[in-house]
Amino acid sequence: MAEVLVYVDHVDGAVRKPTLELLTLARRIGEPVAVALGNGAADTAAALAEHGAVKVLTHEASEYTDYLVVPKVDALQAAVEVVSAGGSLAAVLVPSSAEGKEIAARLALRIGSGIITDAVDLEAGDEGPVATQSVFAASFTTKSRVIKGTPVITVKPNSASVEAAPAAGAVEALSVSFSDKATGTKVTGRTPRESTGRPELTEAAIVVSGGRGVNGAENFSIIEALADSLGAAVGASRAAVDAGWYPHTNQVGQTGKSVSPQLYIANGISGAIQHRAGMQTSKTIVAVNKDAEAPIFDLVDYGVVGDLFDVVPQLTEEIKARKG
Repeated sequence: MAEVLVYVDHVDGAVRKPTLELLTLARRIGEPVAVALGNGAADTAAALAEHGAVKVLTHEASEYTDYLVVPKVDALQAAVEVVSAGGSLAAVLVPSSAEGKEIAARLALRIGSGIITDAVDLEAGDEGPVATQSVFAASFTTKSRVIKGTPVITVKPNSASVEAAPAAGAVEALSVSFSDKATGTKVTGRTPRESTGRPELTEAAIVVSGGRGVNGAENFSIIEALADSLGAAVGASRAAVDAGWYPHTNQVGQTGKSVSPQLYIANGISGAIQHRAGMQTSKTIVAVNKDAEAPIFDLVDYGVVGDLFDVVPQLTEEIKARKG
């Protein structure tokens, strides 16, 4: 069976959820071979093996921390060459983060292959892996495959359920020679992001968002309370962000972040195409809006026509009561 390279997104050895989702998808088209780079790379092996990695290629070097994406591209290129020399390589899968998409694009250019970004599903095909994408502001769903070289595919978080499938997870050291360009852009400083205790927006299974109808930064506490009762991430529409009510890092939409959670709750959001483009692939969508003609209701699975200041606190209390 052909092997599938999976780029591992981890923090000091702690594997992030999108990588485990990639392993689930990789098993549909071949045998997953994980590539873990940087500090703590070897510590990822147990989690990766538990979720289907037959092999874990590791390489630790300061370049992965000290410089931007080129060292990681060098390493992935080395992994492609190693796996291709020893057998058949079906695809390279990378999480669809901003960094992941840059890594994937650079890698595809180097190895002369086609690239598919922001896939939401993956399946085996007679002529190679077939990726499903949600395109044109999520108005259409397409299926496509790469016809030149080894497919390089980035996959959006929450596109697949994490499934355990214990495998060998044999750890092998990857030999990497960094290119001259690897040290071209140096990281001069890092500032830890202040933790809210909530899930990462793009990875969260549940997202609760607020829009223009929240009517002020001070009222976002209502949205946060609902999110906290559900263990959810907090999002915001462009209107709320532009008004300064919530940080830009939490913006959901075409000019913000794209999310695809199991449950998306939109509060006081009209449903402009800009916002819909960032959340339309959510599995279940609920909206609360006092305007019965709001475009968001054309999209939802469940809609509540009502004032969010009445509805959302009641919903929060009911959730707390059922949990408590």
